Amino acid sequence: MEDLLPLETTQMGRSSVKHNDIWLWHRRLGHVHMDLIKKLLSKDLVRGLPKLRFGLDNAKPRDTPISPSVNLVKDENGKDVDNKLYRGLWYPRSSSLDLVGFSDSDYAGCLVDRKSTSGTCQFLGDALVSWHSKKQTSVALSTAEAEYVAAGSCCAQVLWMRQTLRDFGVSIDHIPIMCDTSSAIDISKNHVQHSRTKHIDIRHHFLRDNVQKGLIELKKVGSEDQLADIFTKLLAESSFCSLRRRLGMCDLS
Repeated sequence: MEDLLPLETTQMGRSSVKHNDIWLWHRRLGHVHMDLIKKLLSKDLVRGLPKLRFGLDNAKPRDTPISPSVNLVKDENGKDVDNKLYRGLWYPRSSSLDLVGFSDSDYAGCLVDRKSTSGTCQFLGDALVSWHSKKQTSVALSTAEAEYVAAGSCCAQVLWMRQTLRDFGVSIDHIPIMCDTSSAIDISKNHVQHSRTKHIDIRHHFLRDNVQKGLIELKKVGSEDQLADIFTKLLAESSFCSLRRRLGMCDLS
């Protein structure tokens, strides 16, 4: 896996392949062979099926728009190109010590178990210092619940960073967590149990407890300014590149 190069984002959208379709592809492509590293498909069988079906055994080769003699992973000097080396996070020297968190979720994004994905990122001033993307452990019954659970994950990370800053003599309260769902913000401010929140696991309500203590403050942010959106769902190329730039990742070449 170390020799593989990442692909640039061209067009991204939600995949419609379901878990049950795996066996359909298995029947079409052939048997699965066990390897020491992973399961591999028989390339000979996959390559031979179209030839036999459409009578292409004796077909002559045709010209392609790409020259077969050009190695796309080599530079002009013949050295391997690794584009990971030329892109990284930019940390400005004049950044402040204001701690800000962003949280978002992809409601029922997994087509197998219908669980949501939590995505969070934390900024210290203008510098991105922490981020994570993880599937939630329980199935959310609404978008508000999925966003509320994601905000709780961001709250846990922010509180740990707050304690770390206190060790350096920096005291911060009312840390803002940016959320793009008003319902999740309302749940964090309302301590009364009602039909929308009574089924939420009690361990997720520590977010509400820290909001009432004044340590955390959930704030509304527009969907176009939700930087954690890149960690939860597939985006169009323009949105992906825009969020990547706003996170501080830039070309260092």
